Amino acid sequence: MRKSYSNQLRLDSLPIEQVTLNLESRDRIVPILRALQHLYADRNLVDQVLALIAADINGGSRTDTGRKGMDYWHICVLAAARLGCDFTYDQLQDLAENHRNLRAIMGLGDCDETEFPWRTIRNNLCLLKPETIAQISHLIVKAGHQIVPEAIEKVRADSFVMETSIHYPTESSLLYDGLRTILSRCVTLADEHGVNGWRQHTHLLKKVKKLNRDINRIAAKKGPHYKRRMQPLYSELLRITALLTQRARDLCLIIGQPSPQMTDMFGPNTLQAFIVRTERVAETAKRRVIDGESVPHCDKLFSLFEPHTQLYKRGKAGRPIQFGRQVLVFEDAAGFIVRAVLMKRDDGDKDVAVHEAKSLQSVFHDGVKRLSFDRGFHSPDNQTALSGLVDHLCLPKPGAKQSVKQLEEATDEFLAAQQHHSGVESAIGALQSGNALKRCHDRSEIGFERYLQLGVLGRNLHTLGKLLIAGEEENAGAGQSRRKAA
Repeated sequence: MRKSYSNQLRLDSLPIEQVTLNLESRDRIVPILRALQHLYADRNLVDQVLALIAADINGGSRTDTGRKGMDYWHICVLAAARLGCDFTYDQLQDLAENHRNLRAIMGLGDCDETEFPWRTIRNNLCLLKPETIAQISHLIVKAGHQIVPEAIEKVRADSFVMETSIHYPTESSLLYDGLRTILSRCVTLADEHGVNGWRQHTHLLKKVKKLNRDINRIAAKKGPHYKRRMQPLYSELLRITALLTQRARDLCLIIGQPSPQMTDMFGPNTLQAFIVRTERVAETAKRRVIDGESVPHCDKLFSLFEPHTQLYKRGKAGRPIQFGRQVLVFEDAAGFIVRAVLMKRDDGDKDVAVHEAKSLQSVFHDGVKRLSFDRGFHSPDNQTALSGLVDHLCLPKPGAKQSVKQLEEATDEFLAAQQHHSGVESAIGALQSGNALKRCHDRSEIGFERYLQLGVLGRNLHTLGKLLIAGEEENAGAGQSRRKAA
């Protein structure tokens, strides 16, 4: 049985609207708490938010029976704080049990001994769907636009790579990852079903580990003909891989489990999925090392545990290669992230610009009047289509000559938008450093998208909180960095 929030306050509790925050503190949690306070005070708004949370948490099950679970408001507060302040689940648990103001915003009094085990926090937050969090974030943005309604008129967009939490991928290390996981699960299943034939798994795993170590040593030192020297090692590694994956397939048949299919490539991390992914890496390794073929990136797998990972060569200083997924964000003139999209694996900037701009205009009822991108989004078709969506479009052409010609013919609005556009890098920097979106620490593709939306929600609550604080106390430390609507 769950509750949205407590209607009956304890004697040691203040109404959430009356909780006093230290507005002179520049701690990043203060604007978050102020924004949550504002949200709670608007009964219509908070009911919409909690209804969205309840739909995900309950999943269609009854809510009037069973053991008491976390209140929806508590889930909302902890979801806001997690990446709004870049907390781990352990840190979040400590704050939920010991941070006086956070507990006050949750509606808990000084003498309330309610505990929040980190697993309970994690399990509840993981029930939230990415699209639900995005809807909540949109409601927060709408609340902010009541304060600065003109902010949505000017929007700038850019993309960045959010990295997955993986080690540097080499085929030998990926094969080792796959085989140690397959062996571990097969041994467990064989013991459970009384199937023999896996007694040498420890010896085989040691052999695979040694082959991986030898390959990495040659690759690190290189030297003359190093690729040729790796071929016999890779041949042996591929032989063992083929043997073990086939035995794992046979075990699936013996114990009555479904046979591994290619559809498992990007599915859950089951035994079948690891068999298919390991075979995929073995195939690309054979093509590249044994056959001497140049394998395109689209055929490669960069992680067996995070198979949705892609490789990007964006030419960033100090980071020429990144492993993760590309994210497109739209920022308005007040600093709200009005839209954040996890791009498909094979999509580039040019592929998504028009579709996402149309979606943005649909959500905000054609409220965007000026929209700016960088030259990576430019194409003649995009220029035509985007020009029809907004009054003023800033979409620089690639190439020095084209850029100079475009500037010579540019309007004052185009020049202003181009000058203003560079500030979107600051928003991306804030998301990466302040909201932990530089590297995702959650697992799976759905976890990746949820992580993204939690970071955006935290950023928007932070922005709303600073707007509120700056409006109440102009010189308050907690509202000093407020971004003015441009």
